[in-house]
Amino acid sequence: MLELRIGDIDSEAMRIHIKSGKGKKDRYIMLSENVLVLLRKYYITYKPQDYIFEGQKGGKYSPKSVQSIFKKSLKQAGIKKKATVHTLRHSFATHLLDDGTDIRYIQELLGHKRLETTQIYTHVSSYSINKIKSPADKLKL
Repeated sequence: MLELRIGDIDSEAMRIHIKSGKGKKDRYIMLSENVLVLLRKYYITYKPQDYIFEGQKGGKYSPKSVQSIFKKSLKQAGIKKKATVHTLRHSFATHLLDDGTDIRYIQELLGHKRLETTQIYTHVSSYSINKIKSPADKLKL
C-alpha cells in the first residue's frame, strides 16, 4: 500500500499493479469497484502527486503513521480485538477462501511462492467448515 503510485491503478482493466511486492515479484491484483470509487474521492480531495497515499508534506506515508491511523480507526469503530494493518491481509485471504476462491488463486494474489505460506494466512474458519457438504448427503436412503 505504501509503495502504490497513481500509475499502478488501472481502472480500465480493473486491476492494481503491485511492483516488487512479496518476494520482489511484480503481480496484479483485482481492483474492486467500491475501492475505485473511494480512490477517486480520495484523489479529488487530497490530490496526491506521485504515491497514492502521501504525507502532508508529500512523499509516501511511513509504516508507523499507517499503523497509528489504523489503531485510531479501530478505536473509533469500537473494535476491541487486537489487530494490525497486516491483519487486513489475513482477513482478505480468509474472506476469499470463505467465498470459495481456490487457494491457488489466493496464493497468486498474495504473491506467495509456496502454498504452505498461503495456508498460514487462510486459517480455516468455522464458517468455511460449516459450508462443506458431506459426500454421505449425496446418497439416496
